[in-house]
Amino acid sequence: MKKMTKSTPRGQDVKQSGNKMGDSLGEKILQEIEEQGNVNTEELAKRLDIDHQQVVGAVKSLQSLGNLINSEQKGYTKWELTEEGKSAVTDGSPESVVYQAVPPDTGILQAELMKSVPNAKVGFSKAMSAGWLLMDKNAEGGPRVKRKADSIVDKVQEQLKKLSLGDYQLNDKEKVEYKKRKLMAEVTVKYYVVSKGSEFSTEIRKQETDLTPEMIMSGSWKTHKFKSLNFDALGVPPTSGHLHPLQKVRTEFRQIFLELGFTEMPTNNFVESSFWNFDALFQPQQHPARDAHDTFFIDDPMNAHDFPMDYLERVKKIHSEGGYGSQGYRYDWKIEEAKKNLLRTHTTAVSARMLYKLAQKPFRPAKFFSIDRVFRNETLDATHLAEFHQIEGVVAERGLTLGHLIGVLHSFFKKLGIEKLRFKPAYNPYTEPSMEIFSYHDGLKKWVEVGNSGVFRPEMLLPMGLPEDVSVIAWGLSLERPTMIKYKINNIRDLVGHKVDLQMVQNNPVCRLDK
Repeated sequence: MKKMTKSTPRGQDVKQSGNKMGDSLGEKILQEIEEQGNVNTEELAKRLDIDHQQVVGAVKSLQSLGNLINSEQKGYTKWELTEEGKSAVTDGSPESVVYQAVPPDTGILQAELMKSVPNAKVGFSKAMSAGWLLMDKNAEGGPRVKRKADSIVDKVQEQLKKLSLGDYQLNDKEKVEYKKRKLMAEVTVKYYVVSKGSEFSTEIRKQETDLTPEMIMSGSWKTHKFKSLNFDALGVPPTSGHLHPLQKVRTEFRQIFLELGFTEMPTNNFVESSFWNFDALFQPQQHPARDAHDTFFIDDPMNAHDFPMDYLERVKKIHSEGGYGSQGYRYDWKIEEAKKNLLRTHTTAVSARMLYKLAQKPFRPAKFFSIDRVFRNETLDATHLAEFHQIEGVVAERGLTLGHLIGVLHSFFKKLGIEKLRFKPAYNPYTEPSMEIFSYHDGLKKWVEVGNSGVFRPEMLLPMGLPEDVSVIAWGLSLERPTMIKYKINNIRDLVGHKVDLQMVQNNPVCRLDK
């Protein structure tokens, strides 16, 4: 026995001890039924001097063993003292306590009395109604309470004492009064009358829950009683993966683009050359965005080498000399800068590749979109990370204007449930005209920026080989900001990165944009 105690975890000992106590009480109940024919659980609890709920728990355990017992639930109502009522029995009613707190000779300021006595408001009102106290409103320092009666009889305390001992019956008026004063409450007492079942026995023999190989081999299963299977019980849910909130919102955005007839661009190149990321977009080589403080440059491999050279020469010319009606930037364009590898700062680099590819064949209108990661050397805070997702839409067609762009933006954002839009002129090196997109936020009660847009410049499109009458409109927004708004996340570091709570990923619901 000592050996078992030593090797068994303490929590298991407690559990086994509790089961033995439950079995002992269950056997006591069965013995009572055998002797008396039936048992009232409330009366049994009083005889054994234990909590009634323990007896009820033992009855429930016996019920789980099959038809060992029959039980019928019954109940009745009775009046019991509340905590305030019990306090009135020991310390006196609230009006009595207030009366005793008033000095016999000098009285007390009403304000001090109300602070010094619990339930002073009710006690003072009742004491005044009973004629025990009077109040001098013209006293110095404010209203003063004085004793009016030389002595009092606390009938409330006397009645409650008799009630607690079972020596007094309340009339209906007193019940209403004491219930209103929260000195007593009507409670319903439920108990069980337990009798013999069809399989009654004074011995507790627990039903088996598992059919073991040993039972089959020995044949002992024939003498065992098995617990019935509950086919309505829910099974244990299998462990599975869970979609991150960003993935859920991304899926919704992707579906919107597909519904609008867009084709998804391949965005698997996280590393781009400066040529496709900057130069092809007519962004000058001395632009601040090319500084290491804004862009992550790659050390190995440091440079890219595979370029369409005829297109590269046209890009070089538009930067350094101008062309197609533009004077360019008039600087010494260097291929060494264009070759530098970097982590792409926007998915517009992918759009540039797709538009160049589109220009190599007879022109056909096209609509592209992409949703993927980009990287910028940002200062980290609650709304900025060095890595985030960009959503981009691009439409190439003959004769497109700024009006078409505004119309497409209204159609796109309406799918998101956003219909209140405003546009503000902006500057981008590769779009002209350019517009920032604002939406009215009903929660914040103000207009907030939700994206950027514009018409790609001829200096970007014509060197690719696109016809002169073809225009390309585009817009972009982040994926993180709408996700944070949708899932009520205040800090982006709680959404992405090493501080993410995996339980948050598991618990968050499916995304449904208000289309």
